[in-house]
Amino acid sequence: MKKLLLLGGSRYLMPVIETAHDLGLYVITCDYIPENTAHKFADEYVNISIIDKEAVLKAARKMQIDGVMSFACDPGVVTAAYVAEKMGLPFQGSFNSVQILQDKGLFRQFLMDNGFNCPHAKRYEDRTAPFRDIDYFHWPVIVKPADSAGSKGVNWVDEPEKLPGAIEAAQNESHNGAFIIEDFLTFEGFHSSTDPFTVDGELKFVTFSDQLFDPYADNPYTPAYIIWPSTMKKGHQQTLASEIQRLMTLLDMKTGIYNIETCVADGKPYIMEVSPRGGGCKIAELQKLAYGMNLIEAEVRKAVGLPVHGITQTRCDGHWCEMVIHAGPGQSGILKNITVAPEIEEKYLKAADISAKEGDYVKPFTGANMALGDMFFRFESREELDEVMGKSNEWLHINLCDGESER
Repeated sequence: MKKLLLLGGSRYLMPVIETAHDLGLYVITCDYIPENTAHKFADEYVNISIIDKEAVLKAARKMQIDGVMSFACDPGVVTAAYVAEKMGLPFQGSFNSVQILQDKGLFRQFLMDNGFNCPHAKRYEDRTAPFRDIDYFHWPVIVKPADSAGSKGVNWVDEPEKLPGAIEAAQNESHNGAFIIEDFLTFEGFHSSTDPFTVDGELKFVTFSDQLFDPYADNPYTPAYIIWPSTMKKGHQQTLASEIQRLMTLLDMKTGIYNIETCVADGKPYIMEVSPRGGGCKIAELQKLAYGMNLIEAEVRKAVGLPVHGITQTRCDGHWCEMVIHAGPGQSGILKNITVAPEIEEKYLKAADISAKEGDYVKPFTGANMALGDMFFRFESREELDEVMGKSNEWLHINLCDGESER
């Protein structure tokens, strides 16, 4: 029986574990938090920090694994690539290429060096160094951890005097202490977050989404709605697909899933982030519903050396919206329940995964890790989608034990 090592233990691993078991694989999960959801459903659990490359490699060799993944788990991607390379296992790319993709500073430099559209950006470890580069940036700027995901530690800064607090927040969320500062881009339309797939380095399946943010959330840069298909101009989509393919070729990427974020600003399309893993927020699961492509199965197959087949470009069946369920601005308390008006549930709601339980403490929406769950809705037109989702505060209720509704 082939053994698959999964780094992390969040609920986002559940469809991966189910798929692996359907394929007859033995599943091992790994992180330093035994209480995490996924460990209860794995065949074996190993208590090791997923950012400790050498410790994970030692355990992987001892267990004689056949594949490794860090699906929807950004901190483990570099370790997964390292283990795969040392053990000769399949992975999207080399350890060196994955390091470039996973470090926002290194990635920005790679983009600039190779002629991609890229905002002015610099990587730092010394928190005093940016003050020597004030004139380099076009203010306002965004300050981000170099190696963190889920919008944690990300802040918009409009003047140098506010940099120290933003830098501290970014470093607190960074695993290696590095952070980047880059020009703030004003999007034309919407930011896009999606999960494409390559086979032998060729981009076989790619979509673009409209990623909407909740401007009233405690962190307004954390995605709250993801919509397919995108309203991005077809010409920009074609340019981005071509540039993503060029990036894959330059980095000598092979077969696998990616979480890719893009945008259009000043009439130019930008590749903002590329991570060789499935995205959080259950993107691959929604794409399966909307496009009929089972990328999770394809990624599991790739990881353990089974044939990958049937990955091809398809069209979106209808108009879909993933809603990331989250607390209202500045509000918190003990959760009683989450309800959806019956007429909305019956007509539009196609799937729901609520991770929060009655009695859980609801915290402000400061990052993706504060989500209460996800809901998938299908509509016949974008107009219908916008009308219904624009009134979500009228039909979605997050009820606290004192009777207060968060939405």
